[in-house]
Amino acid sequence: MFETIDYLQFGNENQQRAYSAIKNLGIMRSLSEYYPTLCGTLPIGIDIVHSDLDIIMHVEEFSLFEHKVKALFGNEQNFTFKKTSIRNTPVVKANFIFEGFEFELFGQAQRVKEQYAYLHMIVEDSILKHHPNFKEEVIKLKEQGIKTEPAFCALLGLEGDPYEALLEYGKQNGFI
Repeated sequence: MFETIDYLQFGNENQQRAYSAIKNLGIMRSLSEYYPTLCGTLPIGIDIVHSDLDIIMHVEEFSLFEHKVKALFGNEQNFTFKKTSIRNTPVVKANFIFEGFEFELFGQAQRVKEQYAYLHMIVEDSILKHHPNFKEEVIKLKEQGIKTEPAFCALLGLEGDPYEALLEYGKQNGFI
């Protein structure tokens, strides 16, 4: 379901606005060789006012990616680009504002469907389908400043690192 953004055009008002912004930016087309995939809270309808649009990608050559992203989006409002490491894995991130949304382009040398952001979204979406009452509770926790994965873990009574615990829960329940 999340391979394209077409589902957004039939979603809630914010999802429709995001669809329009993503289409107007042309990001899915212009970065198609990196398999751009929108992840996070907006695709599953638990976004809050300042939620960003996380687009994850499979990037092997960071320098080529950096050059292309800067050429395409370097003039966008508040543009930044950085190379860093998450869980001992090198990653690249570009952030900017477009049509009222903060975009975060995230790349690492791993297939999109194996990246934590994608897996977490799949698990969270599955949990929401099994526990529809969680949606409002997760949103309330997020509005209190709690990140998404810790919010789900709190509702499920999961302990430890919430990013790992959520994946383990997803595996145990056949979501991933």
